[in-house]
Amino acid sequence: MTVTGSPLLAVRDLTVRYGASQALRDVTFEVPPNSALAVLGPNGAGKSTLARALSGAVPAAAGSFALDGRDLTGQPPDAIRRAGLVHLPEGRGVFPTLTVLENLRMATAGDRRGRPAALERAFEIFPVLRERRRQAAVTLSGGEQQMLSLARALTADPRLVIADELSLGLAPKMVDVVFESLRRARAAGVAVVMIEQFASRALDFADRCLVLRRGSVAWAGDAGLAGPELLRRYLGEATAA
Repeated sequence: MTVTGSPLLAVRDLTVRYGASQALRDVTFEVPPNSALAVLGPNGAGKSTLARALSGAVPAAAGSFALDGRDLTGQPPDAIRRAGLVHLPEGRGVFPTLTVLENLRMATAGDRRGRPAALERAFEIFPVLRERRRQAAVTLSGGEQQMLSLARALTADPRLVIADELSLGLAPKMVDVVFESLRRARAAGVAVVMIEQFASRALDFADRCLVLRRGSVAWAGDAGLAGPELLRRYLGEATAA
């Protein structure tokens, strides 16, 4: 898919340091509206640091990032979330002892007027959650818990979701559930930045690809051009599979 128009997310020369260690260096890229970017790279390349920096969890040492033209550099996580950028960190962000419905209500606690519409939007995108709304989250499958995590994020009506290793530790069938959930989110108009261990699956899903290596952009381009040879060069045989 070719995506045109002004960028929704614009990242310019983003640099992040942990003490004396430089985790990201001069990272620059754009994400157009209603598009998907696959962020790939070996362990330690800076992928999760990028997600944390964009969500405000760690500060940028230099550079900037803007959502729909609004500079969010240095803003706290709650302000970035309200602006429309939601980060789904590695691991399932749900309350296991609460029901599906209670989890979704917790996500809309600050907007009771908008809660009915937000819940209905989540159930329209993920009908299986409507069926399981009275079940405790802990009784859901791994893929369904990730679906609930994404549904919680979508109740905030985000413009862009950063999905950090949502398929980690899941069985292949549940990985299918996660990718289908992200497709439904994108069909609802949400742009996606996907940090993913399954490179081939991520490239099939995404429009563009960003390969990080040692905190820097090693390659960027159309996802369809990131062939096996390029992935082996930057990711290694096992990760490129």
